[in-house]
Amino acid sequence: MLYKWLIRPVLFLFPAETAHHLAFFALGVARLIPGLLPFLRWVYGPHISHQVTIAGIKFPSRVGLAAGFDKDAKAVEALSALGFGFIEVGTVTPRPQKGNPKPRLFRLPSEKALINRMGFNNEGIDKMVQRLSALKNSGIIIGGNIGKNKDTTNENAIEDYLACLRSLNGLVDYFVVNISSPNTPGLRELQDKEPLRLLLEAVMSEIQSQEKQVPVFLKIAPDISEGQADDIIDLVLKAKLAGLIISNTTISREGLTLSKTDIESLGAGGLSGKPLFSKSTELLRYIKSKVSNSLVIIASGGIMSEQDAYEKIKAGADLVQLYTGFIYEGPSLIRRIRSLATS
Repeated sequence: MLYKWLIRPVLFLFPAETAHHLAFFALGVARLIPGLLPFLRWVYGPHISHQVTIAGIKFPSRVGLAAGFDKDAKAVEALSALGFGFIEVGTVTPRPQKGNPKPRLFRLPSEKALINRMGFNNEGIDKMVQRLSALKNSGIIIGGNIGKNKDTTNENAIEDYLACLRSLNGLVDYFVVNISSPNTPGLRELQDKEPLRLLLEAVMSEIQSQEKQVPVFLKIAPDISEGQADDIIDLVLKAKLAGLIISNTTISREGLTLSKTDIESLGAGGLSGKPLFSKSTELLRYIKSKVSNSLVIIASGGIMSEQDAYEKIKAGADLVQLYTGFIYEGPSLIRRIRSLATS
C-alpha cells in the first residue's frame, strides 16, 4: 500500500527514465542503511515452502525479475531483498553502449503498460563482471541476459554472445540468449532458422567447454508465427537448451484503447504490460502443447496481478518474471503471486 499510495505517485511525477534512475538511487541508499535489507527480506522475502528446483537450480520462489530493469547489476541485493526469487540482469553487451536517443521510455497509465525503445543501453560486460564478482557468495539466484552490440553485424553476432558467456562464466546461475528485442535493428532476424541454428550450436559448444556449466534459455518475441515457433522449438531441443523465456515485448499495438493518433505519436518500441498478456500467453500455450515437459518455460509478459501469474502457470510456465507489473504494483505483487502460486 505504501508503494501504490506514496512511492509510485511521486515517481510518476517524473519522466519514466528519470524515475527509473531515482528508484535505483533509492535502492543504492537502502543498501547502505544498516539492517534495512535484512528487514526488507523479513517483510517481503519468500518462505522455505516457496522453494522450487527447476533446471537443476533451487529457486527461493517462482517469481523473478525480468531482464531490462537492472541492466548493469547495480541493485541485485536490494531487489532480492524485496522478495524476488531470482534476478535476471542485462541485457548486457560486450562493449558499453548508450542505446537509442532519449526520450525512449514511456508510461501508459490508462493501459497499465510501457513502451520502450531503449536499445540495449548498458555499461558493458566488464562493469557487470566487477559487480557480480562482489556477489559471488551472496546466495542470490542470478540470470545473465546477453546480447550483441548495435554496431556488430548479424554475421559477427555469435562472437558477441560468446564473449559475454566467457566473461560471466561462474558468476551467474543461468544464461539467457536475447535475440528478440525490437529495439536493436536486425536483431530479430537472428530468430530465423539458419542464423539461430548457428548461434545456438556455438553457445552450447561454449557452455560445454566451461568449467561451470549452467542452464541456457532463449528469449523469444511474442510476434512470431506458429511456423516460426515450431522451428525455434526444434532448434532449441536439438541444441539441448534448458528452455525458453516467453516472451519479450511486442511491436504490435493491439489491445490499446488509445486513439490511433495517440498511438502513432508514441513511435516505435516494444510494448509491455497488460496489453501484452494475451498475446504472450497464447504463444506460451501453443509452445507448451508442443514440448510438454521437454523444456522449462519462464513466462514474462503482461503479469500485472497474482491472477495473471496463475494463468501463466496454468498455461504451462514453470517460473514467472515481472517488469511492468512491478513498476505499477510494487513489491507487494511478488508476495501475492507467491501465495497464490503455492496455494
